[in-house]
Amino acid sequence: MSASRGTRLSIPVLATAVVAADQLTKWWAQTSLTPGSATPVAGEFLQWRLVYNPGAAFGTAAAYTWILTVIAGLAVIGLCALARRVHTYPGATAVGVLLGGAISHFADRLLRAPGFARGHIVDFIDYNGYFVGNVADIAIVGGAAALALLTVLRLEPAASPEPARVDNAV
Repeated sequence: MSASRGTRLSIPVLATAVVAADQLTKWWAQTSLTPGSATPVAGEFLQWRLVYNPGAAFGTAAAYTWILTVIAGLAVIGLCALARRVHTYPGATAVGVLLGGAISHFADRLLRAPGFARGHIVDFIDYNGYFVGNVADIAIVGGAAALALLTVLRLEPAASPEPARVDNAV
């Protein structure tokens, strides 16, 4: 599968779709759920539970929200650079989804309460009490796993074709 303009253009389309889905579902959670209260979806295995997470995964680094904001910004920049090297549609899909999740988290960190560059992430999908996440988390984990698999399989990022060798043997 070779790169095409359409392949690379799918990256911002997918990223925009993920940001929209994440932000709309967070809006829904904030307007429909009571913070901390569980609403069963599939018993206790899957519940809606609105929480505001100042930290990273599993609430770690909660005291360093501004550092997490910087890291999220650097991740967005890095993924934009990676997007220029994508050569396949599966790679573009993985990067687009991952980029959308990173952009949405970066926007939360920048713009949500309690203040600029200290914002808390809105989480509302409770996975059997193990952790509470959101659509952006699903996109980040799924996109990263897909990109890792594509890389291990050497399908992405595809190397540039090697130039033809000229044999000057006499």
